[in-house]
Amino acid sequence: MDMFCYQCQETARGKACTVRGVCGKPQDVAALQDLLTYVLKGISYYGARARALGITAPETERFLLQAMFSTITNVNFHADRFVDLVQEALRRRDDLAARYRAAGGDTANLPDAATWSPADSDRATLLAKAIEVGVMADPDLNEDVRSLRSLLTYGLRGLAAYAEHAYVLEHTNDDIPAFMQEALAITINDDATVDDLVAMVMRCGEMGVQTMALLDDANTSTYGHPEPTQVNIGVREGPAILVSGHDLRDLDDLLQQTEGKGINVYTHGEMLPANAYPAFKKYPHLVGNYGSSWWHQRDEFEAFGGPIVMTTNCLVEPRDSYRDRIFTTSVVGWPGVQHIPERPEGGQKDFSAVIAKALTCDSPKELETGTIPIGFAHNTVLSVADKVIEAIQAGALKRFVVMAGCDGRHKERQYYTDVARALPEDTIILTAGCAKYRYNKLGLGEIGGIPRVLDAGQCNDSYSLVVIALKLAEALGIDDVNALPIEYDIAWYEQKAVIVLLALLSLGVKNIRLGPTLPAFISPNVLNLLVDTFNIKPITTVEQDVAEMTA
Repeated sequence: MDMFCYQCQETARGKACTVRGVCGKPQDVAALQDLLTYVLKGISYYGARARALGITAPETERFLLQAMFSTITNVNFHADRFVDLVQEALRRRDDLAARYRAAGGDTANLPDAATWSPADSDRATLLAKAIEVGVMADPDLNEDVRSLRSLLTYGLRGLAAYAEHAYVLEHTNDDIPAFMQEALAITINDDATVDDLVAMVMRCGEMGVQTMALLDDANTSTYGHPEPTQVNIGVREGPAILVSGHDLRDLDDLLQQTEGKGINVYTHGEMLPANAYPAFKKYPHLVGNYGSSWWHQRDEFEAFGGPIVMTTNCLVEPRDSYRDRIFTTSVVGWPGVQHIPERPEGGQKDFSAVIAKALTCDSPKELETGTIPIGFAHNTVLSVADKVIEAIQAGALKRFVVMAGCDGRHKERQYYTDVARALPEDTIILTAGCAKYRYNKLGLGEIGGIPRVLDAGQCNDSYSLVVIALKLAEALGIDDVNALPIEYDIAWYEQKAVIVLLALLSLGVKNIRLGPTLPAFISPNVLNLLVDTFNIKPITTVEQDVAEMTA
């Protein structure tokens, strides 16, 4: 077995990618990601213990967030970047270890992740070590322990991504890196029991709620609360730049630098929700959204004809036809693709190369026309809560179905489109994340002026859906959120969806349908635990699930 990766929903045969990732990740990148995660656990071992002695390392903790983010599916495919990250992680770990020892910290029985120091940290040495530290490095490890360690690690990757987005906007919470270090450290503690790991997984969900709340505050305090908005999905004449990913500050920098230059800016994928923020509406050259979810990007980026900026995941291997006009930034990387460096302190990223490329390109090829409604985050929905409650009490609105999460390539995801079409007209779909592209252009109509698809935003804005549910329960005098007329039919793909799921579970949400398949890293016993505690269940057929949701 040359690699072993089962962190995403599309993993080969529903078990693991063992030759090359379905995402396009080669063996060396998979191995270096495993090794980076391993060294980050070593950093966390010292970091958690150093904090108990009053020692903190803010720059290393920020590095921890960024490095964990870089290991999420479809983010970074650049082996050289991972070699650099591992080398930096080793330096930071050893610096933190020295501070810990100098303060009198206990150094007995140190785990290997806290002590391994190669004489030469070149690529060959690192790859040789990586073989020893992957998910399946210890074939005799209890499968439930392995499953829970994986579940926790993948949840922490999603947590790191959301925290990093908030930190970029200078919104921080010291509890987040403190917890991340404690949680990563337990995954290399051979004395930790299944019960210990289950408890930490649940705490991870609780921290996920805090982190998404922090990011929500960062976004709304910086750019305003999203407003109901009809977004253009056609094109305008003129040179253009397409922005994909999730990072709002990158879009902000780009919009400022393109102002007055005759360049149109379009969002793509999970950047669609940016069109609803008041701060971005002031830019007339932000002209709409182009295309759909991440897995269509090869066709859509080719058709766009102008430069594309990938601010975060999800990146798919670029075609040669547009490789010279795609740019990565932040933690994103692909060999041979131009990379925009980080912004200097107090400054902006330099998008001049993107702008210069745009001015040499023609107008985008039109894919579709019309508009789609967005901007229904918690502030908007709760501002019309009286109308929602009135519609419920009048019987015009009988249920909500939360269909948030990820889109993906599997043909089984047609299920979500068919469910949206099959739901009765007295049902409203609450959505967030790129799963929305399965049904947000179906024209499902309204209930009393309320669109039947309420799009809260990006995947992290699943937090908005939780806020809406809790506030509706309070307004209706219901003590248990599970007693609301709300069903959960969630699609997952990568690790940010894992932390969203854990966050929902930590809030006591039950009866979640999860699809299109259950995670390969969940062992039978761990799955039974989730079923017994939360009644998590796989999706079945459209007819059966709709019948149960509307019973």
